This record gives sequence, structure tokens and C-alpha cells, in this order.
Amino acid sequence: MRRREFIAGLGGAVAWPMVARAQQPAMPVVGVLDAGATASVDREQYLAPFLKGLAEAGYMEGRNVVLEYRSADGHYDRLPGLAADLVRRRVNVIAVPSGTPAALAAKEATSTIPIVFGVGDDPVKLGLVASFARPGGNATGFNFVIGELLAKRLGVLHELVPGAGRVALLVNPADAQRTDSVVRDVDAAAHNIGLQVRVLNASTIDEIDEAFATLVRGRADALLVSPDGFFNRRRVQLAVLAARHAIPAVYGVRDYVQAGGLMSYGTSLAESRYQVGTYAGRILNGTKPADLPVLQPTKFELAINLSTAKALGLTIPPTLLARADEVIE
Repeated sequence: MRRREFIAGLGGAVAWPMVARAQQPAMPVVGVLDAGATASVDREQYLAPFLKGLAEAGYMEGRNVVLEYRSADGHYDRLPGLAADLVRRRVNVIAVPSGTPAALAAKEATSTIPIVFGVGDDPVKLGLVASFARPGGNATGFNFVIGELLAKRLGVLHELVPGAGRVALLVNPADAQRTDSVVRDVDAAAHNIGLQVRVLNASTIDEIDEAFATLVRGRADALLVSPDGFFNRRRVQLAVLAARHAIPAVYGVRDYVQAGGLMSYGTSLAESRYQVGTYAGRILNGTKPADLPVLQPTKFELAINLSTAKALGLTIPPTLLARADEVIE
């Protein structure tokens, strides 16, 4: 009898830690929704600022938070399904480090799970928040105002290539809402400085090649690339094609210039991703999205690639060089 009691007691002692472990709360889960590509190197670069912000709020992947990463690989029509998958997964927060289409898909998928976004368009006009100061609802984030800088970007391009009369504008029709807005803004800005604009569409790798062939046939003097997550992931392809066809091009973020593009003017996507990470961490710590105002950038960056300018036979005006935040030799 005593032996049986001892064995029963031992069994209970062994079972107790297992029960205790089972009762420990599961780690919170952050769903990361991305419209772009999933190349491992690209993903690591994309997520690094976000992970830094998350860590500064007290959360490290694998230690006390789990990340569920979903990417549309540049196919924006897949985003609603990916967002719905994260909702079914019952994640604690949906983070969209940068990208309007992904933010809209997340907002459409849930009105209860907190959403932290990084978008270049006005989040109030998009219906993501009620206002910048008082977002309301379940979403907040960072507005990096890329779209609103189009006129200045076109002006910088005109300053660099003053003799340009015909400018091609590359847009992604898969993001119809942004494309319409970009075309309107660029047309208005181009009219003010006497430029003709031809709109070129591309939403796949092959269509980017076709757009450049059309650009060359149309004898465009310069190229303005619309802010777009898919284009950002294809920045090396864009830089190579621009160099091959000797087309001066301006982009929205310095990622392009670091990949060999000529020039960029805009805000820092790294800052956006970092702020999305800090806000996601604060929400995990108990702050409500409605109590976190939408943030905006305090600095705009001008980056110039001198090697690319030299290859194109361009001389950068001293006034432009003096304003540059980054010059790549």
C-alpha cells in the first residue's frame, strides 16, 4: 500500500510542473502584413527597424513575442485574404510597417484587433482614423507623407535636368486609389513648370521592362517613379533599367539611391517601420490605439548617387549638392 501511495505521489509530483507550464500564459502574437516581396535579405532589412522599435518597448521576437509574417509578394489582390488569415489566427496586434494597400486590407478585415500602420497617404482621407490627434477606433500609426511630396520631387528632378520637357511617370495600377491621386498631383505640378507627363503602368516584373521600352520609344527626358511598395522591392531592376537606357530618374526614398538609382527625395521608411514597432509594443503593454496620435516625420531626405550621375553624364548643381543629406560617391 505504501509503495502504491509513493508511486501515486511521485506521479503527482512529476505531473505538477507539466500542469504549471500548461497554465503559463502564451506569448503575445504580432501579425506583420506586407504587400511586397518575401526575399529573405529584403525581409531582414524591412523588419530590422520594426524589430528595434518593438524591442525598445520591451518585446523581442522568440523571447516574449511571436511574429506571424504574411506577404502578398507584390500581388495586392492577395492582401484581403492574408489579413483575414491573421484575424483568424487571433493575433494581438496587426502591424503594417509601410504600405497603404496592406493597411486598408487590415482595416477591412477587423474593427476590433489593434492595427498599427505606416502609410504615405492621408490616413484620415483613407478612413483609417478619425483624426491625427484622436484616431478613434482600432487603428493608429505613422504617416510618412510620401504622396504629398510629389511636387517637390518633380521640382528637384527639373532642377537636375532643366532641359527636360517630357517626363514619364511610373505608377502601379494595382493600387488604383493611390495611382489616381499621384497622377492628378503630378499633372498639376508638371503644368506649373511647363512639363509634359506620360503615365506608364506596371504591376509585374515584366511590365516594368515593358514600361521602360515604351519610355525609350516615347523619348522621355526623365522618369519619376511613384511611391509604391512593389516598386521599392524592385528598386535594383528599376535602377539598372534607368542606367541602361540613360534615363535620369527620381524616387521617393533613399533605398533606391543605395541600389544605384540617381536621386531621391522624401521621408525615411526606416523611421516609419521603427515607429510602428514602438506603437505595437505600447499596445501590447496595454495602451489603446485610440490614445496614440498618428505620428508624422520631422525630416525629409535628399539623396544623390554621384556615380550614377557621372555614368549618365550629368553634373549635379552645387546648390543641389549642398542640400543633400546623403551623397553616394
